[in-house]
Amino acid sequence: MTQQVVSMAGNFKVPNPVNEPARTFEPGSAEATSVKSALADVTSAVRELPHYINGEKIMDGQLKDVVAPHEHSLVLGQVPTADEDLTKSAIDAALAAQHDWSRTPWWERAAIFLRVADLAAGKYRDELVATTMLGQSKTFHQAEIDAACETADFFRYNPFLAQQIYNDQPTSLQGEANFLDQRPLEGFVTAITPFNFTAIGANLPGTPALMGNTVVWKASEKSALSSDVIMRMFREAGLPDGVINLVHGSGREISDIATAHPDFAGLSFTGSSDVFRSLWKKTANNIDKYKSYPRIVGETGGKNAVLAHPSADVDAVKTALVRGAFEYQGQKCSAASRTYIPKSMWTRLKDDLIDTVRSLTVGDITEHETFMGAVIDENSLRRLEGAIGQAKNLSSHKLLAGGTVRPEKGWFVDPTVFQTDDPTSFTMSEEFFGPLLTVYVYEDKDWESLLPIIDGASEYALTLSIFASDRKAISQALNALRNTAGMTYVNDKPSGALMGQVSFGGGRASGTNDKTGSRLALQRWISGRFIHENMSPATDWTYPYMGS
Repeated sequence: MTQQVVSMAGNFKVPNPVNEPARTFEPGSAEATSVKSALADVTSAVRELPHYINGEKIMDGQLKDVVAPHEHSLVLGQVPTADEDLTKSAIDAALAAQHDWSRTPWWERAAIFLRVADLAAGKYRDELVATTMLGQSKTFHQAEIDAACETADFFRYNPFLAQQIYNDQPTSLQGEANFLDQRPLEGFVTAITPFNFTAIGANLPGTPALMGNTVVWKASEKSALSSDVIMRMFREAGLPDGVINLVHGSGREISDIATAHPDFAGLSFTGSSDVFRSLWKKTANNIDKYKSYPRIVGETGGKNAVLAHPSADVDAVKTALVRGAFEYQGQKCSAASRTYIPKSMWTRLKDDLIDTVRSLTVGDITEHETFMGAVIDENSLRRLEGAIGQAKNLSSHKLLAGGTVRPEKGWFVDPTVFQTDDPTSFTMSEEFFGPLLTVYVYEDKDWESLLPIIDGASEYALTLSIFASDRKAISQALNALRNTAGMTYVNDKPSGALMGQVSFGGGRASGTNDKTGSRLALQRWISGRFIHENMSPATDWTYPYMGS
């Protein structure tokens, strides 16, 4: 048996990954017809969206309706709320599975997740897209690049990166053998995932599990439809019971229980900066209880800027602003929400940009002409309504487009653009997580003096776009704004990171910058043990300098 396992290890090589191509969904096309059929299937009945604990589906707990944001009278599913006992049972299941899973050879773990990738790109593709469209209000394109393509990419690239880590072994001199045993963390990992990306929901519990950890996954109830599909894919791919346990309910209550447990080994989180800080504080308050210092990994907010130099292509800037600010209703942590435009360009850009924004179709995401759907829920709508109202009342702000909310049928917020003469205003510093863009117009001669203002305007440091043809200007901006973003795009929009090409993550209040899409993100979930073996151990304790 040992020889067979060694043989498998020697012959197993993760294929070189390539990004899953996105379908285009032209009206009447085969792929559009196929997804429309899946949409009809999802809406044909109210789905049960259970907890998954040790492989068992559990519907215990108070039930909450999962509705379509673009049509909030449409109930798509029901999700149960975990109580303390159920959360503890999920932790117990993860701990019970830890021994065997942590000792499962890495290539066997990798094979499971490679299978998940193929399921996402194949058998479950249309269901992933349909549940993401309906439950998270994404258009055909936005759902496809997220739920199908990026999910497949995560589970193809991560095993490839894991292989590099496990194969990276120390040098051994003749007469000795050195080995780095890349162990998973001792305990369980808690993954807390957001509503806005199905792929993040899959990746945050999936990456620690790939590296040998067992996980308690607290998913957003707003993405419960697609999370249930992900969980079924994990199980069909052969993930053992107890390795990933999905629980629904209050993030505060579940995290209170998890972070108080002595076997809490790590947190994988995507969400708001305020929530992440509170989780870090909970961990710090319990630090004396833990067997090991927990690994805390978080990707949080963003106040992402598009900076245009006078030499920039005006059409490229306009396209980046429309797509970067308003795709998926601005509900991407990388979405553009502040922009700095030179006065010479603004005279050419303004009317065209505003006309384009006003022309964007906001409505039913199952219709091909729709560019924007609804924000995720009423709380989000009201928060944006308040921010828009506050900006309208400021003499430093001028409303150029949008500024209205339409909550009657769905949680619709029209794409909104303000112009401000105050680069330090709240609209240039605070994250709104919605379709709200603020423009600051600067004098062309003030290019260099503007750069430190951009750097200091916000606490966040996630993404940034620099548009220029002048190479000196690009170099100036890259130098002055070195710490302003974890991902800087030159002549491209600040959203749409692609696995294998862009390592995602930001610093400052935007997170721990662990770079999803690189080995760094996987390295956080292992703890090395160095093993040194001497083939000819010394038998005389004396040294030559001591004489005979």
